[in-house]
Order: sequence, then C-alpha cells, then structure tokens
Amino acid sequence: MSGFKIKERRLAFQRVKKSALHCCVPFCSNSSRYNSEISFHSFPVDTAVRAQWLINIRRDIFSPTKTTRVCSRHFHPGDFVVTAAGLRRLQKGATPVLFSWNEYTLPTLRPNVWERKPRAESPNVNLTPFLTANSESEMETAAPDHDHCVTPAMANEMANENEALHRKIRYLQHQLEVLQLRTRFGIQRFAGSDEHIRFYTRFASYKHFQAFWKLVEPAVNTKMVRISNAKAASASSSEFSQPTTKLQPIDELLLFLMHLSVGLPLRDLAERFDINRTTASRIIATWTHFLYQLLGSQRLWIPRETVRAQLPPEFSAFPDTQVVLDCTEIFCQTPSSLLLQSEVFSTYKSHATFKAMIGMAPHGAITFVSGLYAGSMSDREIFKLSGIANLLTPDMAIMVDKGFLVDNLAPCKVYRPAFLSRNTQMSREDVMQTQSIARLRVHVERCIRRVKENKLFDKEIPLSVCGSIEELFNVACFLVNYQYGPLVKAWATQQ
Repeated sequence: MSGFKIKERRLAFQRVKKSALHCCVPFCSNSSRYNSEISFHSFPVDTAVRAQWLINIRRDIFSPTKTTRVCSRHFHPGDFVVTAAGLRRLQKGATPVLFSWNEYTLPTLRPNVWERKPRAESPNVNLTPFLTANSESEMETAAPDHDHCVTPAMANEMANENEALHRKIRYLQHQLEVLQLRTRFGIQRFAGSDEHIRFYTRFASYKHFQAFWKLVEPAVNTKMVRISNAKAASASSSEFSQPTTKLQPIDELLLFLMHLSVGLPLRDLAERFDINRTTASRIIATWTHFLYQLLGSQRLWIPRETVRAQLPPEFSAFPDTQVVLDCTEIFCQTPSSLLLQSEVFSTYKSHATFKAMIGMAPHGAITFVSGLYAGSMSDREIFKLSGIANLLTPDMAIMVDKGFLVDNLAPCKVYRPAFLSRNTQMSREDVMQTQSIARLRVHVERCIRRVKENKLFDKEIPLSVCGSIEELFNVACFLVNYQYGPLVKAWATQQ
C-alpha cells in the first residue's frame, strides 16, 4: 500500500453555458432552467400594449430590454396559439392579468341590478291609440306603484327622527370645531399656560397678553397698513386692506412675537400656522411697521415732573436725573465690500455690528431709542446724531458711562464715573460718587438685556433685512415697557 499513491478527489462546480430565461413579474420565480412546461414571452412592440403590460406587472421605474420575459402563467389559456411547429405564441393584444396578488384568478363580474333582482312579469295590456277608461283603471290596479301610505303618526315620527338627526349633526360640528381649535396653532391653544405665553411672547401671562391686545386691537382695522409685498419697505408700496390671510389678527400678532422672541424662521412659522412662507413674511413686515408706528407714536419721552414723581429712593442722591443712557450692539452679517466692513466693524465686539443708544427713566421704563448706526461709530457721535440733546433742558441731568464724553454736547448736567489719570488719585467723594453711579447704571444694562433676550438678535442679522431691522429693533424696545414688570420689585409700589 505504501507504494501506491491515492489520488486526491476534488469536486469542482461547472458553469452551465446554457442561459436560462426568468420571469420579470414581482414575486414570480419561474425559470426556464427548471421548468419546460412554461413558456416565456418578450414584451410586445406595440406601444399601447407594451404600456399596459408595464401597468399590469406593477414594476416601478422599470424599463424592459430584449431579454426581459413574462412567463405564460400570467396569461389566460385562451391568449395562446400553438403553431404548426408546436411553439406556443401569444395572440396579438394579449396582456398578463394573472398574478400572485390576485391569486391567479380574476373576480367574476357583478351582475347588474336587472340580473340580481327578479322582476314581475308585465301584464299584457292592449296599447291601442284609444284606451277606454275601464282599461286604464285595469292598468292602474294591475300594477300599482306603491302599496303603502303615510299616516299622520308616521309623519310625526319621521319629523322627530329628522330633528334628532339635525341635533346630532350640530353636536358633531361643534365637537369638530373644538377639536380643530385644539389642534390649530393659535393663541387659544396657550390660553391656560402662562409658561408658554412667556416663552413665545415674553409677556408675563396670558392675561397681560390679552391686555396688550385690547390696547392695539382698535387700531388694527383702522390704521394697519397691509404690506402687499414682503420686500416693500414703505407705506407707498402698501395698501389699506382687511386681513387677506386665514389667520385671525390676534394670531398674526402671535406669529410676529414668536419670530421676534423665539427667533423662529419663516419655514417653521409657516408649518406651525399652516400658511405659505411668503404669507408669513408679509405678516411679519406688516406688524413690524404697524407696531413701530403705533407704539412709537405714543409718548416715550416722559416729562420731568412725572419722572421726579416716580423717582425711586435709590436715586435720591441724583434727584434731577431724567434718563440713564447706554449703547448696545447687535451682530450683523459681514459685508463683502471692504469699505462697508470698516464702517460696521466694532473693535469692542470684534465683529460687524449695528449700534443703538437706549435711554431709561430712573424708575425703569424705556423713554428713548435711537436709530441703528454702524458699529464703528463712537458713543459720542451717536449721542450727537440721535437728537436726544433737543429733548434735554438745563434743569435735567443724564447718567452715562465713562465712554460718553458728551459734557460739551448735553445742555444739562452729566453724571459720569470719574476718570483716574496716571498721575492723580481720586478723592473719597469721587470714589463714593463713582460707586453710586455704577450701582444705578446697572439698571439700564438690565433693561437692555431684556431687549436682547429676544432670540432674533442672538444670530447675525442678514444684510437682506437691513431695511427693516431698525424698525424691528425699535419695536422690541417699545414692547419691553408692556411685557415686563418693574426692574426692582420694590419699585412696583412706586409706579
């Protein structure tokens, strides 16, 4: 045995050279390799019949080729013709109709009404041109149309049923309206949630929101300028008209406040309120212009006597203070022009910004808002251009930060922390006054923080909306006087 070598047996799979035909119908696994009883047929050349084949086999995004086949199992037996050579051919116009989803059978046609219901035989009536009265009466009695009549009791019962159905319909309609009101995104959806009102509108509660709405509602239908184009920036391109959207005016106000307070984009607002994005843009532009004109026309600047009557005890050392001033900045998109970049670039923020000056009365109300200026502009220049100097009188005083070098511009007294030069030392009085001014000036910074809590100002302002951002920023400042309470709880009794 050792002299013989046993040859190792190895098994190898051989390829079948003969190609097989397969059926292209979904869920059909028929193949010509394993079934010689089934014939396979290519798609017809006729365009209409070919399209019907594609519809019947239910293949999405499918384009048959020369080798694409459909097996004979999907055709009626009568669709085939056997040639003299014994080959099975399809008749012209035959289409596949038998599939696994209809269990390879077709439902029987439903008989029509005449076949389903047996009919009484019609009586033989002599239809002569001249019928006698007796024959007419015989026809009427032979095949009467109805064999019943409506009694008064039946009529009353039907009326009661009809009334009950009407009541049920009214009830279901009311339930449908309540359901739609609950599912629709609007102010009524948040009527019982002050937390949602504070989040979406910055108003303290639903009651405060309704109080503000009662103030602006009379002017909505009389003074509101409907922006017919969201890109229009002035009233000349607008028209006085009633609301053209399906939203109620109070829901339009909610939409505007959500855009300002939460910073929701137009796409999100359009999805929530089930409107078009263009419509949402027009609503925002309309309410921005409307509130800017309405709230800005109110008296922001408070007379000196009223300010002193509402003066908090903390300002007793500075009783003639009329307004506390400070500047704030919001980020904007960096322009492509180098010249514009140098104008809007702020060295304080190291970014392109818009800059505005805000004035607060000692008791916490915003009484002055300037326009938006380039971020590179100094506080002194903004004070000069804002026009606040025209509102001040010699018997007033303003309280500013160290950067406001406006002593020669303001026609009144200026309370400002003292500067510490290199070779001098502040006196005890200067130190005490600086600390007092710093403690009081922090209130205007808290007031500005309320304005900038609106999430719209957290991101860069696109240059495409620079035409309306000034009005929008002013409206945000105006709304602070309505949305929040006093800056200090102890001042609440002073109002």
